[in-house]
Amino acid sequence: MKFTVSPLKNPIKATISVPPDKSISHRALIISSIANGRSEIKNLLASADCLSTLKIMQQLGVEISTFNNYESVTVYGKGLHSFSEPKNILNCGNSGTTIRLLGGLLSGQNFLSILTGDESLLSRPMGRVIEPLTLMGAKIAGREHNTKAPIVISPGVLHGINYEMLQASAQVKSAIMFASLYAKGETKIIEKEKSRDHTERMLSAFGATIKQDKNEIIIGSEQHLQAQNIFVPGDVSSAAFFIAACSIIPDSELVLQRVLVNPTRIGIINVLKKMGVKIEITNKKEISGEPVADICVKSGELISCEVKGNTIPLLIDEIPILCIIMAQAKGKSIIKDAKELRYKESDRIQTIACVLRKLGVEVNELDDGIEINGLEGKPFTINPSIEWPKHFDHRIAMSVAISALKANEPIPIPGAEWIGTSFPNFDKLINKLHMATV
Repeated sequence: MKFTVSPLKNPIKATISVPPDKSISHRALIISSIANGRSEIKNLLASADCLSTLKIMQQLGVEISTFNNYESVTVYGKGLHSFSEPKNILNCGNSGTTIRLLGGLLSGQNFLSILTGDESLLSRPMGRVIEPLTLMGAKIAGREHNTKAPIVISPGVLHGINYEMLQASAQVKSAIMFASLYAKGETKIIEKEKSRDHTERMLSAFGATIKQDKNEIIIGSEQHLQAQNIFVPGDVSSAAFFIAACSIIPDSELVLQRVLVNPTRIGIINVLKKMGVKIEITNKKEISGEPVADICVKSGELISCEVKGNTIPLLIDEIPILCIIMAQAKGKSIIKDAKELRYKESDRIQTIACVLRKLGVEVNELDDGIEINGLEGKPFTINPSIEWPKHFDHRIAMSVAISALKANEPIPIPGAEWIGTSFPNFDKLINKLHMATV
């Protein structure tokens, strides 16, 4: 995907739908594959990341049928112990979710498996998953002293552990939970800070017994999972880009339909309300164990804010686009306690700082965050003396695209080819914004 985004000349007035949730799509494919019976997944995200997960489940012997460009996916699960040994290396592409979750799931199997990925994924940290899985008895090893992929997993005998999360990470937590399904005895996970809880919700919906008490999650082995029908709601992380567009274009109004509003995922909404954006959640209902609603957004006068502490895990994926909004606010905004951003598809602190400087914004890069001096609503002005950063990062590319809507000139989006890993047809929705102005 290569495209150029031009500035908007008028306010946005639109109602749109965003792609299905990526986190839930991954988990729907994995959990239905280890359940007993026929599960139907409606509205699966057909992005490159999720299709990596789907292909690997098929390589493990799971029968999966797809219809109407993945609008409906049928998974014929045969239980926890039904996988067959793959004949080839399992390629996770660019997907950190795939490699980390499957690292846990495959640790309990009685065969050899090897997980790898693209150049970007091979540079990302895997020790945070390998370490707790090894404590559970997994025979798992990675490159660079067990810190990087490829990951080799040999048959092992797992046992339950008590594990205190060193940092909030839904991927690490989920890997431990999947491994615990094959472990002898209970596994207790202690979270200092709450991370997204889709794995707990979906395993429970499939019949798993999971005890949750404040910051503790207890899951036993020998679980029996029964097939379910799942509807995947709109991805709030994808919605965040269009909420941002509405936020930085004065007098704009936008409705996003049937979006996930899980409390562990709406940190961006809570922060933007404090910054002066008018956001209302309407038509709320529960679908497949997850809260879903329409999000109504109206622009307002943006003011600076500070984001840190236990808010960070609730909007970790939205920080690049939040930085674009902060750059349009009045005053200095600060993000702290977000060192995790340095280990994403790119070093997102360094990369977004470079993007903002290119857009004419004064920033100060911190070890664990960034300080941004807002432009008070003035258009972004492209600095020709600064190069766009080179990256493998879909969220950085989409953040640049949204900034272009408030720039002083059209912007060819750097790294646009990576957008398809999470947001197919992003360019078409951007074009819809241009058509939906008054």
